[in-house]
Amino acid sequence: MYDVVIIGGGITGTTIARSCARKNLKTVLLEKSNDVANGTTKANSAIVHAGFDCIPGTNKARTNVKGNRMYPALCRELDVPFQQNGSVVLAFTEEDRLHLEHLFAQGEQNGVPSLQILEQTELRRMEPNVTKNAVAALYAPSAGIVGSYELAIACMENAMDNGVELRLNHQVTAVEAKNGGYELVAGDEVIEAKTVVNCAGLYADEIDCLLHGESRYDILPFAGEYNLFDQSTGNFTAATVFQPPSEKGKGVVALPTVEGNYLVGPTSEGPKAKDDLRTTRKGLQELREKGMRAIPDFPFQKVITSFTGLRAKTSGGDFIIEDSEMHPGFISAAAIDSPGLTAAPAIAEEILEKLLAYFPDAGDNLSFTPYRRPVQRFIEAPPLNKQEMLAEDERFGRIICRCEAITEGDIVDMIHRHAGAETLDGVKRRIRAGAGRCQGGFCSPRVMEILARELGREITEIVKDGPDSYVLTGSTKAEQTDFSPELVTADEKGE
Repeated sequence: MYDVVIIGGGITGTTIARSCARKNLKTVLLEKSNDVANGTTKANSAIVHAGFDCIPGTNKARTNVKGNRMYPALCRELDVPFQQNGSVVLAFTEEDRLHLEHLFAQGEQNGVPSLQILEQTELRRMEPNVTKNAVAALYAPSAGIVGSYELAIACMENAMDNGVELRLNHQVTAVEAKNGGYELVAGDEVIEAKTVVNCAGLYADEIDCLLHGESRYDILPFAGEYNLFDQSTGNFTAATVFQPPSEKGKGVVALPTVEGNYLVGPTSEGPKAKDDLRTTRKGLQELREKGMRAIPDFPFQKVITSFTGLRAKTSGGDFIIEDSEMHPGFISAAAIDSPGLTAAPAIAEEILEKLLAYFPDAGDNLSFTPYRRPVQRFIEAPPLNKQEMLAEDERFGRIICRCEAITEGDIVDMIHRHAGAETLDGVKRRIRAGAGRCQGGFCSPRVMEILARELGREITEIVKDGPDSYVLTGSTKAEQTDFSPELVTADEKGE
């Protein structure tokens, strides 16, 4: 029997798993997909929000500001890319300026440090590529950007390094209170646990319903479309650029990414179906039109890919972080929409505190190490390190992804770590093979060969991303097994 079962392998679930690893708690994380970070976590703005736009006194406000403060140390420990690049919220009218003053006061109440309202001259000096039509801006230096899926993967890897178990392709289909704990059916397994943490993202309401008979809250999926641009645009602005928010949310944002690209998005449409990840002509036109309002000279023709992410909103508008009164020990971390990525480390601490109420004697894991083995891309290594890496494994000398200069050795390393890559996109998210200008057009076949070889699978079993996203179904030419008498080998001829 496990002490803790965590349902859901997004940023919330993986940070909770890492927190549980700090204690002597037998913990397993169940994920319905074939990789962690395969839902909302892989398709969002990757912003570490400052916390000025959260309503004071809410779960969002508390965990956002606390989580923001945790990011620098967390990303150092896990060797995950993070930059505290700051953010600006633009004002185009005097009415917008009044809203900036509201956000400033709200941010101060939430404990956001060093907020400033910049006048047009100061804004233009800081961000010369921002529109001249902006009359002022709210500047938050504590805001940042992060590799969102890299962080979730790193949390899971570090959790597993410290004893947490991971079950992929384990969709939970039943939860029953039994023998003072819980019995779950996941995949083809029956799993017993003393406590359960439901952080199943878009499906948290359905998991809640399995135990309670009906869901105690609603999950409303809202779709956001994004454009990702070539790395030649990555320094167009230094800060994350927000526009005045609307009733739909924070609006279209323009920002650099930690990988050196530039991102514009998201739109906001919903509620939608939980699997509706289509991009639309309407959405992409909206991104261009609204993006040009903030950064009119941006080269929008340099887009390299577009994608859609779904956010798990709820009608209450706040994060749900609670223990069940009907079934104590069944704890929810649900409706974690924006700023959920920022808040995740703080949410994990609060969930651990709730769990420890059921395990008062759980001591510290004395062998816990918070440090993940660093990710050393061969191309970025110092010359002496390159020599050592090549001496250890000659595969570091073979370039597979030309766009990002990723070697075979880099890819093999990402496959064999805990929570390692098993899919094309799994490699892409961990080491960026396939993330460049050609989006895998050149390197995908070689990456598939490497995955098949290292995992001991047929190449037709290697998928792009989700469990059914097959790339190959068989050979284009069937093997010839019925030879005619005329086809004989050299040995048969006596040669």
